[in-house]
Amino acid sequence: MDANQPKQEHLLALKVMRLTKPTLFTNIPVTCEERDLPGDLFNNLMKDDPSTVKGAEIIMLGEMLTLPQNFGNIFLGETFSSYISVHNDSNQVVKDIQVKADLQTSSQRLNLSASTAVVAELKPDSCIDDVIHHEVKEIGTHILVCAVSYTTQAGEKMYFRKFFKFQVLKPLDVKTKFYNAETDEVFLEAQIQNITTSPMFMEKVSLEPSMMYNVSELNTVYKDSDRSSTFGTKTYLQPLDTRQYLYCLKPKPEFAEKAGIIKGVTVIGKLDIVWKTNLGEKGRLQTSQLQRMAPGYGDVRLSIETIPDTVNLEEPFEIMCKITNCSSERTMDLILEMCNTNAIHWCGVSGRQLGKLHPSSSLHLTLTLLSSVQGLQSVSGLRLTDTFLKRTYEYDDIAQVCVVSSKFPAES
Repeated sequence: MDANQPKQEHLLALKVMRLTKPTLFTNIPVTCEERDLPGDLFNNLMKDDPSTVKGAEIIMLGEMLTLPQNFGNIFLGETFSSYISVHNDSNQVVKDIQVKADLQTSSQRLNLSASTAVVAELKPDSCIDDVIHHEVKEIGTHILVCAVSYTTQAGEKMYFRKFFKFQVLKPLDVKTKFYNAETDEVFLEAQIQNITTSPMFMEKVSLEPSMMYNVSELNTVYKDSDRSSTFGTKTYLQPLDTRQYLYCLKPKPEFAEKAGIIKGVTVIGKLDIVWKTNLGEKGRLQTSQLQRMAPGYGDVRLSIETIPDTVNLEEPFEIMCKITNCSSERTMDLILEMCNTNAIHWCGVSGRQLGKLHPSSSLHLTLTLLSSVQGLQSVSGLRLTDTFLKRTYEYDDIAQVCVVSSKFPAES
């Protein structure tokens, strides 16, 4: 921490100290075997050392606490606390004392003083104390500006300032990936890396969805009536370790059928991350609104609602499709055509009329097909034609199904 010393002798002295929790005292154990020359000398010395743990003297971690020896690191999301003391070093009574503390960041200047009231007088060897707190929300250079004004016995008005510069570092590296499912579901993967030099206890990592979505977190395993974290019982994140969190977002019922609205939604929500370090020092970060690339469904969307995982070779099976008019203005008159592929053969009438489909509305359709080739097969070959615009929409690789020999019946 850098301080600019005043050029003029003042009657008051300003002291600023960062408030942070102590750390556990550590020592380096020195021991040897009994047959060595020192014998039990080292062991007895460690037993007499008041900083060691009785019965476990060879452990580096002791029972005592160590006060901070330097300013230390400040990370984004933590609370910066500082103790400010103005002491009257003179033998005079000083009047009209005012202490003000401001924090200058790259974008703003914040007043941190709990009170800016003027103190009527300060006697010799007396002091004015204040503790300031601020939740750090910006990275980069911060300057704590402490200003003191007072009046001497002779009526002279005095004023001085001190500047304390420190850097705010980034504690976490957060990366996100979006996966758009065949339905309107959206999966979010959040990769969180600890880029500090000390372990973190991850107290909470949650996703606050936007108004159109409900969220389900997929980081918990349920077994009978018990629930456990996928990360195990230890929720510590070691330095440079990365952890992946997964969430599933589903449109709320009132928006689920409004395909045109859901199609254009890019804002998903924001992550809320809470952690603790050392002796319980708390930090919290909220990301900005996460945005995805809106999927390009076009005017008509075809999705699979239900399909079996495994089917028998050359035996018909059914799938249920959902056809949605994603246009918000135009009614469509649709014709369904089914084109066979090398492996997939459709059962039914191709070229049938599906009727008119109004804007942002959907219809469900059950189709029958069979496969003539074993293995993992892609469902392809559906065509929708809008008779009004004479436009055809092609749907291939819309789903996959595992085809097995009839000698080995497919599991239901």
